Amino acid sequence: MSDQERSDDFEQLVDLISGTEDIKEFLDGLTNFSADMMRRATGVDIECAVTLRRRKRTATIGGNSERAIILDRIEQRLGEGPCVDALESGEPKVLEDAHKDPRWPVYAQELLAEGISSALGVPMELGDDSSAVLNFFAPRPGVFTTKAIADAVLFVKMSSKALHLAVRMAASNQRGDDLQSAMQSRTVIDLACGIIMSQNRCSHDEAFLILRRASGSGNRKLRDVAQAIVDRVAGTPQTNSTYFDE
Repeated sequence: MSDQERSDDFEQLVDLISGTEDIKEFLDGLTNFSADMMRRATGVDIECAVTLRRRKRTATIGGNSERAIILDRIEQRLGEGPCVDALESGEPKVLEDAHKDPRWPVYAQELLAEGISSALGVPMELGDDSSAVLNFFAPRPGVFTTKAIADAVLFVKMSSKALHLAVRMAASNQRGDDLQSAMQSRTVIDLACGIIMSQNRCSHDEAFLILRRASGSGNRKLRDVAQAIVDRVAGTPQTNSTYFDE
């Protein structure tokens, strides 16, 4: 994933968050965005779904297509596969070739029957006794290379905070308008940190320190500095805004 692609992805993610009207729309947008990101990384049409585990209960909560949801639910029904293992381990898990991989034999056969030969699960950190995984499905083996997995992990880091907030709003049954407002007010610092991480290839803690130093040196509130960074990526005109690269 190039620097320009990372910047473009951030801009689209900001647009997705600020433009969300309800949780279903957000999840549909996230999985469509994720499938497109992986298609660009692999050159192959990809199906994508989101699986959520909350209080020991696991469920498919969204997908970029009905087929993606069906594929994802195969694994939930069987209780085996790379996505289940990714949830358990907190690390990406890949099924490179359903014809050959011996780890999940029943799951592999059901995927093959659906025309899928490889799958990838990338976990997301949500907190609040919740975890999630982005699940990718491809029609041929060997699609999810080391580079493609690295791109997926980077994207998940960008989007996990937004999904965390969506899950919290869903759990409390708040209206779509509340979701939009909360996303705008509570994720801006995390989004700004993600932008700094992308531009500087640093950790979240390092990005937050950069943001905090900028806030202190400019005598501005942390959230205002973060908002200026997010707005610049989103293309919103700003006055006296600051953008940070180190």
